[in-house]
Amino acid sequence: MRLHNLPSKKDASRPKKRVGRGRSSGHGKTSGRGMNGQKSRSGGTIRVGFEGGQMPLYRRLPKRGFNNKDFSTNYAVVNISDLAKVEDTEVINREILIETGLVRRNAKLIKILGNGEMKKALNVEADKFSSSAQKKIEAAGGQTITLDPLGEDQSKDKPVKKNNSADSD
Repeated sequence: MRLHNLPSKKDASRPKKRVGRGRSSGHGKTSGRGMNGQKSRSGGTIRVGFEGGQMPLYRRLPKRGFNNKDFSTNYAVVNISDLAKVEDTEVINREILIETGLVRRNAKLIKILGNGEMKKALNVEADKFSSSAQKKIEAAGGQTITLDPLGEDQSKDKPVKKNNSADSD
C-alpha cells in the first residue's frame, strides 16, 4: 500500500469555498471580507507586529544582553549504537556516515556519543568523542581518530604578535 492508494475518510475534506458568485450563495458581494479597508483588498496583508502606525511593542521595549547562539559550536551527534548499522567496513569516517544516513551532508562537525554497546573493533574518525564513547571503542579493540576542524596542526606554536609601543606615539 502506498500513500496514493490510501482511501480518505468520509467528510475528511470539505469542498472549496467559492466566493463572489452572487448574493444567494452567502458569499457574494464582499466575498466574506467585510466592508472597506486594507484587508478587503487583494494583496492587502498587514505584516506581523504592525500596530496601525503606533510604535510597535518590539521597538518600545529596550534591548539588553547578549546571545551567544551565533558563535556556538553545533555537532551532528552519532551514538555508538548507530555505528552498528554500518557494515562491511573497518574505518568509519564522515563519508561513510553520510552514505548510511547517520549524518547530513551539510553537518560541519561530528561528535560520537557513548549510548549503546560496541560489538566489533572499528577505527572511527570524528571531530569529537565523549569519554564514554572513547572508552567503549577502545575496549572493543578499535581506535578513535580525532580530526582537527581547521585542518591545521595544533601542536605548532602560533606566532606571537609583537606590540610596538614606539609606533603608537
